[in-house]
This record gives sequence, structure tokens and C-alpha cells, in this order.
Amino acid sequence: MNKIFTLLALCVITVTARAQQQAPPIPKDEAFGKVDQADLEMKSCDFEKDANAEVLIDKGDVYFSFVEDNFNVVLESHRRIKVFNDQGKGNADFRLVYRNYNREEFISGLQAETINLVDGKQEVTKLDKKQVYTQVLDKYYSAITFTMPDVKPGSILDIKYSKTNNNASNIPRWDFQGELPVRYSEYDTKIPEYFFFKTQTNLLVPYTQHTHSTGSGSIGTGSDALNYNTDDETRVLVNIHSLNKEPYMSSERDNLLSINFDLASFRPPNGFIRDFSNTWAKLGENLMQIEDFGLQFRRKLTGEDEIIAHAKSLKTDDEKIAYIFNTVKNTMKWDGLDRWYIIDGTSEAWNKKAGTGTEINLILYHLLYKSGVSKALPMLVSTRDNGKVNPIYTFIEQFNRAVVYIPIDSTKKYILDASDKYNVYNEVPFNLLNSSGFYLNSDTKEYDLIFLDRQNPIRQSIFINAEIKPDGKMNGTAQISSISYNKVDRAHRYNLDGEKKYIDNLREDDNNLKISTLKVENMEVDSLPLIENVNFDLDLAGSDDNYIYFNSNLFSSLYKNPFLNDTRNTNIDFGCPNNLTINGVFKEPAGYKVDALPKNISMTTPDRGVTFKRIVGEQDGSIVVRYTIVYNKSIYFKEDYADFHEFFKQLFQMLNEQIVLKKA
Repeated sequence: MNKIFTLLALCVITVTARAQQQAPPIPKDEAFGKVDQADLEMKSCDFEKDANAEVLIDKGDVYFSFVEDNFNVVLESHRRIKVFNDQGKGNADFRLVYRNYNREEFISGLQAETINLVDGKQEVTKLDKKQVYTQVLDKYYSAITFTMPDVKPGSILDIKYSKTNNNASNIPRWDFQGELPVRYSEYDTKIPEYFFFKTQTNLLVPYTQHTHSTGSGSIGTGSDALNYNTDDETRVLVNIHSLNKEPYMSSERDNLLSINFDLASFRPPNGFIRDFSNTWAKLGENLMQIEDFGLQFRRKLTGEDEIIAHAKSLKTDDEKIAYIFNTVKNTMKWDGLDRWYIIDGTSEAWNKKAGTGTEINLILYHLLYKSGVSKALPMLVSTRDNGKVNPIYTFIEQFNRAVVYIPIDSTKKYILDASDKYNVYNEVPFNLLNSSGFYLNSDTKEYDLIFLDRQNPIRQSIFINAEIKPDGKMNGTAQISSISYNKVDRAHRYNLDGEKKYIDNLREDDNNLKISTLKVENMEVDSLPLIENVNFDLDLAGSDDNYIYFNSNLFSSLYKNPFLNDTRNTNIDFGCPNNLTINGVFKEPAGYKVDALPKNISMTTPDRGVTFKRIVGEQDGSIVVRYTIVYNKSIYFKEDYADFHEFFKQLFQMLNEQIVLKKA
């Protein structure tokens, strides 16, 4: 028995709970394969009428099994989906991901069937096991993939399987919410008394049902058997709306109603408590010894001596950084994979000229270090799509990419990511903002988090010089100047879409606006703003023989209010502060005079987070306008959305207010 608990102590993972009102248990006829006739006859989701499909049941049952002197974590999953229409048929494709490295996880007991209502009777079509495929994702992960048979509007899809993990720390994260509305979500955990977990929950509402009870389990048989208690906990939520993607929302992962578990300690019977709560320092030390991370730092690269020699010949660290960053960025191609660890290794990725984001940036770190940029450090980060890092929990799986961190001084730092062709060396990549990065300094044994943000606003300026003709037409020029992330975004879209599509987007879906020429400058010069010079013609719709109407809000991308909904479920994340200025000079046509000008105005949100100023006047036969919109913050909380929504409603009314000229 001592052997058992010696091994248990090597196992290495979270839920605080409050007593909630109880809800009825799942009806017996909702077990796998037993479908209520009313569900087959159902035509729409009761609480989300426009849903294409609905999750009727999402149930997870977690317990610990003891196999070969080791506790395994088993998740038994049962998921039932109702398809309402043709658009909902896409939910018939399934992909069950598991960690196959050293057979750490495996999936078993897969059962799946489609139930249809045919002439008032249930018709069951079982999944043919020959249509189940195993897909290797990388050397760590694989997935079981399949498509449910005979799916049509009205179908119910019923899927059940078990996932077993041989690491006692790995209680799976549970998402109560998803892309579909969920009628019933239940997560049951049965945890042996020897394990103590802490939890990270993201819940906006109390559990519909939350119960605690004590269960039992045993290890071994006969006289040598050891009985133990289990902490059994049931958590239920019902009628959960789907998570809609809202404008300027951070990742879905940040916003889903969910629960995470982290092993805090292990206490065997008659033994000492072992603390498994990782510190960032402990995690950093471990990462430096891992073959697929820290041990890659010193791997020699083919032909590196020439690059290093040239870098060392440069006078300043800034020159070295810029040279090596651009060399790696222009040499390597990102393969689209994001993992915090390497897949093929830095040497092989360099030879192939392609790799994961982490492989590319560990190559970058290696070359910087070898070139004498001693301040350069590896850093783990989480991209915007992957979700924000929570500093309280030392989950390594929070991260999905490595970059290079260079602290220049107390007020200046570089975060280098050479996996994106549009990144620059002296700008924190946009998709890393408003989260934390975990840097590792093995020389000083310093391993810690820093918050990645940009406090200085990025800027964009639009200058319009146009002449209005008596026939209700306008022609002129516009110059759009963009720096920082605005430049990166516009350059990316220009190269990705091509000039024709880019010009169509620049016209903002206005068929009356024609762009005859577009000239782009400084696309490849990191230190200069992107300049777009536009020649355009505009038919002023609504004009007649006596009046000419026009709107001076051109080329700003502010032609459609993104905050039309009356309510908001997620925080608004713009990434960073931002300033937009529109300056315009519009020469009046001969024989016309100003009949109505928008009033000068200044307004702000109650928290002064966003301000808007408009100045409009007449000067020397021209109408002169200046609009300024300043976003003083990057994040605006959903609790303040009512004020935010009203502000933007007024803002877009003012941006689209017409200037009126009358025939003299």
C-alpha cells in the first residue's frame, strides 16, 4: 500500500461552490438512446427562437479510477443535439481531441446515433464505426472525427463516449455555454478525499442546481483493500443562450460560462500533505528543462554563423534586433499552428523554412542571444483568439505561443513575434494586447508575468480636399495616414485582398463613390506611416435643381454603428487607445450658398472614455470640417454599455448629419 501512495504523490489540478436551489434531475428517458417524442416533434428552441440547432443535453461525469498503481481521471460525456433546419446540419460533424503523447489520454466507448421521426415513429440510424477516423494533429494531440448519418431538419443526434487521462491533475475544463443554445448542462465530479482542487469559474448566473454529497471508492481487493470517501458535486445550468460574437469582443474562451480545475494538494492516508500549487517560478524552472521548450534554445542552426557575424558588426542593439527580426520574419513561414511547445524542433523548422509560431520565435531568440543581445528573453503568451491569461492560475495550457521579450529600460520594452509578416520589432503585436506574458530568465532565475498593453494611442488622420460641382457631383483627393496597428491592419488587408477588393472596401459599399486611383506609400518602411493617396468622384445622392446635400464623413470606416444592439453580454475590447481625425475642405459650387451646417459640438461618455468633437465652418468660399474621435481606454465594461450604446447612437447621427447648400 505504501507503494501505491508513493506513486499517487507523483500524480499531478479547481471549484469553489455555493449552495444553490435544486432543480429536478434529468428524466430517466433522457439517457442515451432514449429520446422523448416531444423533442423529436419540437420545431424551435423555446428560449432562442432563431437558433438553427439546440443542445438538449450536455452532461459530463468525472470520476477517478485506479489502474496499475495510478489514479486516472475519466470523463464520461453524453451530448444530444436537435437540428431544426438545413443550416443546423453542420453540427453533424464531430472532432474529439485528445492528448495521445505517451498514451496520456484515450477515447473509448464511442456510441452515436441519429434519431428521426418517420410517419410518427422513431427511426434510429447508428454511426458506422467504419466512418470513424483518427486524425493525428501533431506529436502530442490526435482527434477522432466522424459525421453523423442521415441528418436532416428535425433530427436528434445522440453521442456518448469516455475520455481517460492517466494524470490525476487533469480534470477537464467544462463549458456550460457554446455556439448553440443549451437546454440542460450538467457537470458531475467525484473526487477522492486525497485530492484538493481549486477552481476558476466564469459564471454570470447562479447554478440552477448545485449539490454536495459524500460517496465512496476503494483501492485494491480483499484484506489489502483501502476504502476512501469521495467529494461528489453536481453543477447544473439550464436554458443557456448561445454566446453570440459581438463587435470588439475578446475571445470566446474568455466569455463562455465555464469552470476550470487546478490540483492544489495531495494528502495520502497517514502521510504528509504535498503541495502541487505551482508558482510561476517553479513552472519556469521546469520549462527550462523540457526537451520541447527550454532545451531548444541552444540548438545550432544551419548557416547561422553568417547571420550572427553580420549582427555583431552592427553598432547598436536596436540595429541588431531589427536585422535579426526581419531576417527571421522574411525567411520563415508560419504553418498556422499555435502551441506553447515545439513540434519538429527549431533546427528542422529552420531547414524547412516553416514552423509553428513557437519554433519561429525560439529561432529568433537563439539568434539574438548568440548575437550578443543579452537582454533578450523567451516569453510565453496567449493570442487574442486563445483567451486572456489569468495570473492567479498557473495553467501552462493558458499559453499557446512563445515570443521574445526584450526589456529596454523601465519604460520601454519590445515583444517580438516573427511569425506574422506584418509585425514590427518595436511594437507589441496587436493580438497579444491586454493579456499577460510569462518571461523566463534562467541566468537570474527570474520567471514572472508582465501585462502586455499599449497606453499611448495609435493615430489615423484623413485629409480631404474636394470641389462640389453645380450638377451635384464632387471630385477631389483624400490622404489617409495610418501608424502602428492601423498601418499593420490596412497593409495586411491590402496585400491579402488585392487592390481591387481593397478599393471596394474603401468605398464603404457606396455605389455613388468612385475611386479612380489609389497610391500606397511606405508599405515596407516600418518607421514611417502608411500613406494612401486617393483620387475620387462622388455623386451626391438626393441633390436636385435647388439643393445639394453631402456628408463629409468619407473614408473613415465609420459608416455603420457596430453597437446597435440595446444589450451587451461581453466587454468591449478595442485593443488600445486610438485617435481618429478627419479634416476636410470642400469648395462650394458657383451660384450656391450654405443653407444648413451641422453645429459645433463636443461630447463624451460619462467616464470620459470616448470623446467626440466636431467643428464645421465656412471660409473663403469653402466649407471646412474637423472631426476628432478619441478612445482614451482600450476596454469598456459591459456593465457600462447603456451609456456607451447611447453615446454611439448620437455619434453616428452626428457623423452622418448632412451639409446643405442652396442655389442662390
